[in-house]
Amino acid sequence: MNSILLASLLPVSLVLVSLVYLQARSAKQRRVALQSLSLPPSTKAFAFFHPYCDAGGGGERVLWSAIAYIQRTHPDLLCVVYTGDTAATKTSILEKVQSRFAINLSPATLHFVFLTKRVFIEDSTYPRLTLIGQSLGSVVLVAEALSLFVPDAYIDTMGYAFTLPIVRLLGIPAGAYVHYPTISPPMIARVASRSTSYANAQAISRSRVLSTMKLAYYHAFMLLYALALRRAGVLMVNSSWTRNHVARVLAYGTLGRWGVVRPRVVYPSCDTREMARLPLEGRARVVISIAQFRPEKNHAAQVRALHALLEAHPAYKAEGIELVLIGGCRNAEDKARVEGLRALARELGVESHVQFVLNAPYPDVLAWLGRASIGLNTMVDEHFGINVVEFMAAGVIPIADASGGPLEDIILPVEGEITGYHAMTPETFAAAIHTALTLSSAEDLAIRQRARTRAVQEFSEAKFEAAWEASGWATLLA
Repeated sequence: MNSILLASLLPVSLVLVSLVYLQARSAKQRRVALQSLSLPPSTKAFAFFHPYCDAGGGGERVLWSAIAYIQRTHPDLLCVVYTGDTAATKTSILEKVQSRFAINLSPATLHFVFLTKRVFIEDSTYPRLTLIGQSLGSVVLVAEALSLFVPDAYIDTMGYAFTLPIVRLLGIPAGAYVHYPTISPPMIARVASRSTSYANAQAISRSRVLSTMKLAYYHAFMLLYALALRRAGVLMVNSSWTRNHVARVLAYGTLGRWGVVRPRVVYPSCDTREMARLPLEGRARVVISIAQFRPEKNHAAQVRALHALLEAHPAYKAEGIELVLIGGCRNAEDKARVEGLRALARELGVESHVQFVLNAPYPDVLAWLGRASIGLNTMVDEHFGINVVEFMAAGVIPIADASGGPLEDIILPVEGEITGYHAMTPETFAAAIHTALTLSSAEDLAIRQRARTRAVQEFSEAKFEAAWEASGWATLLA
């Protein structure tokens, strides 16, 4: 256990005896915030805990879509965002939201609380015991948030369930939108089977003793996670996959199902309107990926798939096929991952066919979606897959890992006909790419049209807003 984790324990214990002080202190901060926005003292505040609100990923689209909806339907309500993006400003964040997502927000009823202790939830802070370290760190961070502004209702939109009991101790109604369970039965199963993955290092998977110790740690953490998540008064999840696993977490061990709020699926808002205007024909030999450069996104599998494709079908080299990796690059760790991918492309001899597009504004992303033929998502157990929906709405043929949201919710048949492909290894991804690139003109156009139809009908902004409203979020303010 490293020193940062030990340092987290003392503030966590202090939180429990300092709640009254925090509430009194933040009441003053709240009055100042309302005055600065020229809002009456009686204005109710609905707070979102999203420490990385400026990241520009799919989770952030959900955040801003929800706030935009609330601003439109409840103009007298103040939305508060707890964020650790201290290098940003309110103006720069709103400009990025408009640029990246084409979402316009009103600054008049939106307030940001900038947190200085985000280091306590950084994964790099905890080389070991990362799950419990970040979870305890989130308690430190929410303590800072509540010391600066106590809202009338609170929702965690980034997966920090350990903040919920702290918020509830203050008597504040709390909810959660879960993109991905912090721990789930498949994670435990991988440790039990001693499978190597980005979350289970080879040194551990090869050792029976270390695997047994990690398994015990995971079971203990899952119980704590379940107890924390059960404090949510409203519980939303982003896919059928997430709902099923969250339900299993909530009922973990002897907890049973008594008194547990039912998780409701609220598919993320996807910008299907703009993308559905893109032409379906005239696509280039371009394969794209749209995902933040995080380890679980498994970008290396995409580079390896390109290599496998070129090895099996050298003719594509002459045709100038290109793999374009588009994504948010948030910090030094993300930049290091990009450099690692560049090195992998050089090692495999495919660097001339690979392009990186980092932190691209929305118009640029839209332009790539209008040009590409195929879109890749190689994450195993992708909780939902907004990028897959974007591919389909834009007329890009999707190829995604045969798991999670892309398998269970998104790439599903329309009237018995396929809307895309699933794969599991670089070789099967390569085979699927070749299949998609060798379709007849009629088959190609038909798949693109079916995929677009499904995306527009099932994952539109209107669908998100209706599901968000049906979730009962407003009952937290009652």
